Amino acid sequence: MTPMRLPGLLIALCVAAMSALAVADEPWVLVDTDKHVLTVMQDGKELERFEHIAIGRGGPSTLRRKGDGSTPIGRYRIAWVNEDSPFRTFFGFDFPSPADAERGHEAGIIDDRDLARIKAAARGGQVPPQDTPLGGRLGIHGIGGGDPRMHREFNWTQGCIALTNQQVDRLARWIGKGTQVEVR
Repeated sequence: MTPMRLPGLLIALCVAAMSALAVADEPWVLVDTDKHVLTVMQDGKELERFEHIAIGRGGPSTLRRKGDGSTPIGRYRIAWVNEDSPFRTFFGFDFPSPADAERGHEAGIIDDRDLARIKAAARGGQVPPQDTPLGGRLGIHGIGGGDPRMHREFNWTQGCIALTNQQVDRLARWIGKGTQVEVR
């Protein structure tokens, strides 16, 4: 490498590091499927905690199939927000992720074409295909017109993470498109 290129490389590395720090400083969401708690985190600190959340009726899973009602375990980003959802506000995940697609492909759930489509969407920063055998249209939402007592007692969703309407309204202050979500 010539000495003239070194300053440009250093500048590029500094800019990349600063961008990574800016993302690290943003709020993110941790979902604990065992404790039924969703926590908004930032810089290692808890900003807000939401208890008594509901998950999919099929429980948590690292290998999800369309229609099984399971909540996917993994890291996602909010890929879209629908404020006119029947479930109050809907924060849609970029599910299936490339990791979900790899597991689904290895298990024979999706074919080479679907694997390639999901990976291409991730590379392009697009919402992944929602029509594969892994399913789609998963995210965080309220209960809409549902019964709050049922919500508190049962895992009732088709794989999403549900909060009460009041909780999802409070959550909306912290997150938006691009927010990282880790489901454990």
